Amino acid sequence: MGKVTGFLEIDRRDRGYVKPEVRVGNYREYVTPLPEAELNRQAARCMNCGIPYCHNGCPVNNLIPDWNDLVYRDGWRTALVTLHSTNNFPEFTGRICPAPCEESCTLNIQDSPVTIKSIECAIVDRGWEEGWIAPEPAARRTGRRVAVVGSGPAGMACAQQLARAGHAVTLFEKHDRIGGLLRYGIPDFKMEKHHIDRRVAQMAAEGVEFRTAVEVGATLPFDMLLAGHDAVALTGGAEWPRDLEVPGRALAGVHYAMDYLVQQNKRVAGDMEERAAPQGTISAKGRHVVVIGGGDTGADCIGTAARQGAASITQIEIMPKPPERENKALSWPNWPTRLRTAPAHHEGGCQRDWAVLTRRAVGENGRVTALDCVRVEWVRDGGRMQMREVPGSGFTLRADLVLLAMGFLGPRRTGLLESAGVALDARGNVAADTERYAASIPKVFAAGDMRRGQSLVVWAVREGRQCARAIDEFLMGETALPR
Repeated sequence: MGKVTGFLEIDRRDRGYVKPEVRVGNYREYVTPLPEAELNRQAARCMNCGIPYCHNGCPVNNLIPDWNDLVYRDGWRTALVTLHSTNNFPEFTGRICPAPCEESCTLNIQDSPVTIKSIECAIVDRGWEEGWIAPEPAARRTGRRVAVVGSGPAGMACAQQLARAGHAVTLFEKHDRIGGLLRYGIPDFKMEKHHIDRRVAQMAAEGVEFRTAVEVGATLPFDMLLAGHDAVALTGGAEWPRDLEVPGRALAGVHYAMDYLVQQNKRVAGDMEERAAPQGTISAKGRHVVVIGGGDTGADCIGTAARQGAASITQIEIMPKPPERENKALSWPNWPTRLRTAPAHHEGGCQRDWAVLTRRAVGENGRVTALDCVRVEWVRDGGRMQMREVPGSGFTLRADLVLLAMGFLGPRRTGLLESAGVALDARGNVAADTERYAASIPKVFAAGDMRRGQSLVVWAVREGRQCARAIDEFLMGETALPR
């Protein structure tokens, strides 16, 4: 372990943020790294528990006590090797993962977990700075060809693992650049895109071929793709957004969150493709913005709207306000339900409200001007929670830009899935288990959000890695790739 008495002597200290009034003026990352000396101290707090619950809390099963100890003892390069043994892209998770590992940390019983996420990010960032991260091409080629469809974190992890196993891998992406949700859904102020570009360069040197602006099932028939490869991995995202089915939904100014976020990410990248988008240019500048949905996507919309110069920002959520603190005896080491405040909530004067139902959108001259809302209460009825409107609680929110961030229903059916003809599960995702990752059609596999539904980047990395192992075993009869 690190320092035997470290958790008793050293207080938790995490990364800080650039001040809100400064960071809203740009789209650069706003997290400020800890100095090396402080990282050594924070790593010393790890107790190397006999049962390290953080392992189970982390979807990729990071060897957290191991690299904490190495950082404490200045073994940074070995820490990087240990980190990469379970996670292809720790610079992604070190920036945008909600850190379920920290919720599972034994010290979190006292609300003072080890700063696992910050240490993880520091290890890989130092690896890039020192030039320790290099391509790892396979020693031999197998002669087998694999197509990976979808270049988000699941697809990237799957492709990299398969290339390192010696297969000829082609990664297909319908957009013009590699990265999927990482590229176009995550704002640059949370993760700048040069992090993706470095990994793409590494993967290209390892033999991965990238095919962008190719939509399988549309510009490229699925049966042609399948015929030309020994295996196909479906690693697209859960891109079917939940809609707001109320009167006035069709008014101008009501948009899906992802349409809004994608446009801004393209602007930051220097693209102006939103001019040709069916919904036209979406901007919060000078507008009264209402974000419907209380999750991470909603917070991303808030931060983006603040940077665009919104006149006001309000976030509403249909569920009741969570408690400020969870009951550790009931929740630990699992992910708890509690009030979570993102850095974006401190930007743009954002107002938050809970247990609010939108009944209709009101407009003038075809454009939204307000939302008619009502407060609701959640009551248990026969073992299930039921929503009821509170009589006399109706109110109106001024809104000339409404962003729908209410989650996703699964992968889109049209195009790829329809042409592939794969079976879907009861939730509408591609049916495949977590052992073989095999879809209902021979040679076809599925992983990531397309298989499990809307989830975290870290879960996508895990499934991409495990799917690669299953494909390698399918092709070769055995595999040395880790799960």
